Amino acid sequence: MRKLKYILLVIPFWLIAEATFAQQSPFYTQYMFNDYLVNPAVAGAYNYFQVRANTRIQWLNIDQAPRTMSIAGYGPFKERDMGYGGYIYNDVTGAESRFFAGATYAYNIAVNDAMRISGGLTIGVMQYKLDGTLLELDDDIIDPVIPNTVESKIFPDASVGFYLYASSFYVGLSAHHLLGNKYYDHPEVPNSTGESRLVQHFNVSGGYFLILNRDFAVSPSALIKFSLPNQFQVDVSAKVTYQKMVWACLSYRSSDAVAVILGYDYENKFKFGISYDIITSDIRKQSNGTIEVMLGYSFNKIK
Repeated sequence: MRKLKYILLVIPFWLIAEATFAQQSPFYTQYMFNDYLVNPAVAGAYNYFQVRANTRIQWLNIDQAPRTMSIAGYGPFKERDMGYGGYIYNDVTGAESRFFAGATYAYNIAVNDAMRISGGLTIGVMQYKLDGTLLELDDDIIDPVIPNTVESKIFPDASVGFYLYASSFYVGLSAHHLLGNKYYDHPEVPNSTGESRLVQHFNVSGGYFLILNRDFAVSPSALIKFSLPNQFQVDVSAKVTYQKMVWACLSYRSSDAVAVILGYDYENKFKFGISYDIITSDIRKQSNGTIEVMLGYSFNKIK
């Protein structure tokens, strides 16, 4: 397998940057099937408790490319207009990794007979780790900024979201990495002021559910992601569902991919989804695409 020299070269620049512009939150092609990971306000929006697990293998055939695993559980309180949940994820890119574990509280109120609005807050801890032994530089370059051991730091992290929803549509707004914590500095370099911080990531999402006939329904959705100062990405998807059981979805990501998603729902309990990203950026010359698998289980309605 070919090594991803791009990743190995770019990580040192991330470390010495005063403000990190790179994507610091996990990517999910199947964001529409686990929208709680995008917006903590979703925790209390459903009337049943559910568990979702995602595994993403990005840029097949490239060594040390991004790998993401996550599991989440969330649902409503039975007697109150509240929701709760929690999730963990591990996001690894070459020598760099982020592990997060957090808990969520959400509260929702009625706007009118047809709509409700929910607000949610997630608080947790993140462990950032850099394995300097995996970083390779050409021509025996020695850079004091790059550690030759495993560096690790644990710090708090938080996200917040708002979610307006009805039986046929939803609109959401969320922000991640609210605290902007510093996760790496450079004591090896005397008088260095360089440091690396988490930057705030913002998401705007929306979707609509349209029943065509007794067999088919269509669900278009969109997710807009941006972070300061200038990162911007749009995901647009259209899902077709047959008899509330089998679905197919086509998704376009403005930055780098077109994705095909297939899924199956067994008796509104077990859910399975698999997606394949066809890379459209320059990395396609080295990669065979991206695969993501989603597994889920929904418990009985409690509200």
